[in-house]
Amino acid sequence: MQVTNYYNYTAENNALTFSREAASTFAKEVAGDFNPIHNPDARRFCVPGDLLFAVVLDQYRTHASMHFDFEQMVDDRVSLGFQVSDNTLRLTDTADKSYLNVSFCGDTVESVEANQALIAAYVRFSGQTFPFLLVDLMQQHQVMINPARPLVIYKSMSIELQRTDCDGFDLEFTESSLKADGKKGEVTLNFNIVSGESVVGSGQKNMLLGGLRAYDQQVVDELVADYNAIKSQYQCERT
Repeated sequence: MQVTNYYNYTAENNALTFSREAASTFAKEVAGDFNPIHNPDARRFCVPGDLLFAVVLDQYRTHASMHFDFEQMVDDRVSLGFQVSDNTLRLTDTADKSYLNVSFCGDTVESVEANQALIAAYVRFSGQTFPFLLVDLMQQHQVMINPARPLVIYKSMSIELQRTDCDGFDLEFTESSLKADGKKGEVTLNFNIVSGESVVGSGQKNMLLGGLRAYDQQVVDELVADYNAIKSQYQCERT
């Protein structure tokens, strides 16, 4: 996977931009994420948070300890710049409005191939949040998102590596949790980072849910069926 295929960055002007088509292709073909908000014709189009994560690691490499806070939605109209100071990186627009804040420390993954492998592994894992992981959590806790206006916000993620000198990386899902408070909820997904047969790190993805209501299996089944139909249609059109 060449992350540079999905964004435009001019180092001389420190200008990072995204096209709707490229960001949507990344969501569908790299992350396996068919959330309609990433469609090129979406009224409230949003660049996938996983693409922002991938861009940071592509430009600045993976550090042993990294924490990402997603602060604003990014669309195709904004031009962002990297602001790096000490152990902090921010993606900001021309008015210094922050869209992503990253803290990092420790050694870096020097192998280009291993760095790309970690990007691809995390993006594949993250893209499976819905329906696979989120539906199970909703069923366990007997709550669900509003099918008419699903509100799932990427809040933050973090990775911790005990080793950065590996030839490659993969991810293994470990556990998840959902804390519901009225109509709001917070989801935590935990994973291990592995290299070969060894666990060499761990990580976590956090999301906010809005508009929660009582769980209805029929409605959830229809929601999943609609999602899978969109995915199937796209894949058929690409073959």
